[in-house]
Amino acid sequence: MCGITGFWSQRPLRTDDNLQLAKMTERLHHRGPDGYGYHLDRENGLAMGHARLSIIDLQTGDQPLFSPDANLVLTVNGEFYDYKRIRTSLRLEGFPFKTRSDSEIALPLYQKHGLDFVHHLRGEFAFVLFDQKEQRLILVRDRFGIKPLYYYFGTDVVYYGSEIKAIFAHHDVPRRFSKEGILHQLMHTMVPGTTAFENIYALKPGHMLIIEKGKYGFEAKERQYWDMDFPQDKERDDSRSPEYHISQVQDQLMEAVALRLEADVPVGCYLSGGIDSCSMLGLASSLQQSPVKAFTISFDHDAYDESAIARQMAQTTGADQEEIRLSAADLYGFNYFKTMYHAERTFYNTLGVAKWCMSKRVNKCGYRVVVTGEGSDELFGGYPAFKRDYLKYTFENEPDRLHQMDASNALFKGAILADAPVTHPALEALCGFTPSWIQSWIQTLAIARPLLHDDLLSEIKHYDPVEAIADSFDKTQLNGRHVLDQAQYTWIKTMLECQILNWGGDRVDMAHSMESRPAFLDHYVAEMARNIPPHLRIHGNTEKWVLREAMKNILPDVLYKREKFAFMAPPAHTSDYNKQALQKLVDRFLSMEKIKETGIFDLYRLKHFLSEYEHDTDPVSLVRKDALLNHILGLHILHEQFIEAKVLAET
Repeated sequence: MCGITGFWSQRPLRTDDNLQLAKMTERLHHRGPDGYGYHLDRENGLAMGHARLSIIDLQTGDQPLFSPDANLVLTVNGEFYDYKRIRTSLRLEGFPFKTRSDSEIALPLYQKHGLDFVHHLRGEFAFVLFDQKEQRLILVRDRFGIKPLYYYFGTDVVYYGSEIKAIFAHHDVPRRFSKEGILHQLMHTMVPGTTAFENIYALKPGHMLIIEKGKYGFEAKERQYWDMDFPQDKERDDSRSPEYHISQVQDQLMEAVALRLEADVPVGCYLSGGIDSCSMLGLASSLQQSPVKAFTISFDHDAYDESAIARQMAQTTGADQEEIRLSAADLYGFNYFKTMYHAERTFYNTLGVAKWCMSKRVNKCGYRVVVTGEGSDELFGGYPAFKRDYLKYTFENEPDRLHQMDASNALFKGAILADAPVTHPALEALCGFTPSWIQSWIQTLAIARPLLHDDLLSEIKHYDPVEAIADSFDKTQLNGRHVLDQAQYTWIKTMLECQILNWGGDRVDMAHSMESRPAFLDHYVAEMARNIPPHLRIHGNTEKWVLREAMKNILPDVLYKREKFAFMAPPAHTSDYNKQALQKLVDRFLSMEKIKETGIFDLYRLKHFLSEYEHDTDPVSLVRKDALLNHILGLHILHEQFIEAKVLAET
């Protein structure tokens, strides 16, 4: 696990390009504190940097890596699993290896298979490979976007980096917000491949970007190599028994976890009170000889705290549990500010801050790797919004099922669930319905858009962010699919990458040089899960039924029977301490001077919103306004950190 960055120019490198590369690489020190590696090819205009976090092959795994003829140069962020078997097979075919690093297998695989080499890679990764003979730079990102990778095209140079801050470290890259990106930050949902910043793009999950020098400049083409690809309803094989699918879940998850325990350093587990992380700990505990180190977040608010179940799971497995209890003092202030810097996007809830605090503790305990439960809800239909869609369209004549689900999730209405049905014509035309997961953010957008400055409103008056999101989806992946498949697919293409795996995953974990490995997002697990019939993913009123049945012998009984509970930090309105902590951020970043200086919001409309929020007593309205206020604060903080570059200049 590391940080990668660099640039490729149409012209030979200049005398100061080595200093620029060093600045870009050093900006990723938190991702790779164990040393820097550089490759500068002046004639070809190539500069590649690598900040290393040593996890596998601690002695000889430095990067960049080179093919024997030095024609190929490679830098990798992430892990390739099953690499020992692949390496042995390649050696038997005559391919030499210089290291024992998992990363090196990409070079002979590319030599053997060309651009199809990505199909032979398993894991979470983002990497860049330069082919000198073909004058080709290839950027690759894993199938779900677990590892980040960004790029920017200048006039005659392309820049890339694991994080945007590395690209911004180069003095030739401009720093501006995207006008459309501002709107998407406020409604929480991004268009795949976009960021908050103008002309800074995220490489899409399951894609590679192939850049070649053409006669008139760079020629870039995006190539998709993987998609979730749920089967069409008419083609789905429903003949196999529930026991078959349960057995498949057990086998595939056991293998995925076993592969992710491979490291030359100790591996721990994140442990909440949910089925997902408890399943990971249960499997890891069986696969490892020694007790597993488990890390748990607990909150000082009973309605949001799941630590009691986590403690029970830790005791059951004999895990060595480390519990991190967090209060408002931990979730706001400096920690909030630093989490925003690492996420490089806004967030609706301070869960990201909580996970930033946890990764800090993990690092202090001497751990660099943890297995996590992200991805389970996406594959097995776990989120309340998925269940709402499934129940609504599967049990149309039994509204009590839907009412029961809404009642048990009342705490989250206004953020992850809408309090009233919402539709949008672009999504209705695409899916035949508007997925529940986006409905609450459409409601938030209706409040947020009028708060913008008139000049900004004028420039984006014809832009519909929901339509842009809908247009980004591949229609062939939605046509003829079950409603649950459509709900899961649209979420996976948007919220999984821009939220769960960003400020809920890699970005806050790697802030403290800590690698997270979400075993559920192994693509072999995903390809198995997509074939599970919807009625086994959500069975009656029970979400993730097939996973529960597969894991029931390692889960506490209370968890096996419990309904899905969204993992969130207590919003600001839930206590006076939280309100006071949030108010300090508001005073610092939403003062009259700051609002005028930043120029994103209309001063009087924003102040009116803040006044309404202060006097609001409706719990659903407060949840929504809490989420929006986090996004508003986030834009002002990001403006200071990246546009004004105050933090960039200090770090």
